[in-house]
Amino acid sequence: MGNFYDLWLSTGLSNFVWGQAVMMGVGLLLIYLAVVKGFEPLLLLPIGFGAVLSNIPVAGIAEEGGLLSFLYLGIKAGVFPLLIFMGVGAMTDFGPMLANPKTLLLGAAAQFGIFGTLLGALSLNLVPGLHFTFKDAAAIAIIGGADGPTAIYVASRLAPDLLGAIAVAAYSYMALVPLIQPPIMRALTTPEERLIEMAQLRTVGKREKVVFPLLLLLLTAALLPSAAPLIGMFALGNLMRECGVVERLSKTSQNELINIVTIFLGLSVGSKLSASAFLRPETLGILVLGAIAFSFGTAAGVIMAKIMNRLSENKVNPLIGAAGVSAVPMSARVANKVGQEANPHNFLLMHAMGPNVAGVIGSAVAAGVLLALVQ
Repeated sequence: MGNFYDLWLSTGLSNFVWGQAVMMGVGLLLIYLAVVKGFEPLLLLPIGFGAVLSNIPVAGIAEEGGLLSFLYLGIKAGVFPLLIFMGVGAMTDFGPMLANPKTLLLGAAAQFGIFGTLLGALSLNLVPGLHFTFKDAAAIAIIGGADGPTAIYVASRLAPDLLGAIAVAAYSYMALVPLIQPPIMRALTTPEERLIEMAQLRTVGKREKVVFPLLLLLLTAALLPSAAPLIGMFALGNLMRECGVVERLSKTSQNELINIVTIFLGLSVGSKLSASAFLRPETLGILVLGAIAFSFGTAAGVIMAKIMNRLSENKVNPLIGAAGVSAVPMSARVANKVGQEANPHNFLLMHAMGPNVAGVIGSAVAAGVLLALVQ
């Protein structure tokens, strides 16, 4: 009888606590959203699976010496987000932004949501039971940039205990771009503004595309060194894409490398979705603030585009301002879709890609500013 009792004590059923069961449910929900709903499946699926693995009692997969604990070292050291940034750079075409450099302002404007949310996170300390330090608030605010790797990078530096909740919020809201952005875009624009057709973009030459990542890196080194890790890897990936002499490296960065790192990063984030870290009032605050940050960023981009339309000789459709968040290319597609609903002959995709890729730079710069302020 004693042997059967010892066997029972070694099972998961006898060791489960309610928090682990809840978090396994959260992991399965993320997997459902990825597989059935198609919400950011490349990240939500491994994150959800990692959450299930890390909450299995007795297995010790996420504990010190377990597989997930070793993988998490890649996030703790900042390696995984930076490698993903290199892959994103290798997949990014800066042509639309270089053809219309004014769209950099739209990418910058969309980052106002980050700094507004920083103040919002600090104000939540007035709510009983909630307490966010300045580092916590800065890590939460970066969700407004709608850039998952940047959010993970900043959270790993400033608030590792909040990493799981911040990552889930960031990727969840990125997946919900088609639902969150259109109502904000329609509310802030008139039917006449949504009808605006923009002039065709000029052709950008190879020399411009090769020089740009180098110039971007040098400006970052001179003005904001704290953003150099993110911008540097992004510039490296883009340079490999545009120079034309390292096609194998560019394709590896765009495919095999970024895919492998994405799996590891997702499992590592999932390992931080423990009951003790996730099931607390701060998590709800993070989810609420993340939605506010993303909404503010969208609104700021649209408002800036409206101002540009008033001041510019060439008409600017304010809808492209919503693409200033760095959810590439989803927010650009949403801007194009909303534009075509108003005018079926209006093709805004390439115009929206300008602020969209500018938003990637903007979120990295905002991350560098926050790191410089806090560290």
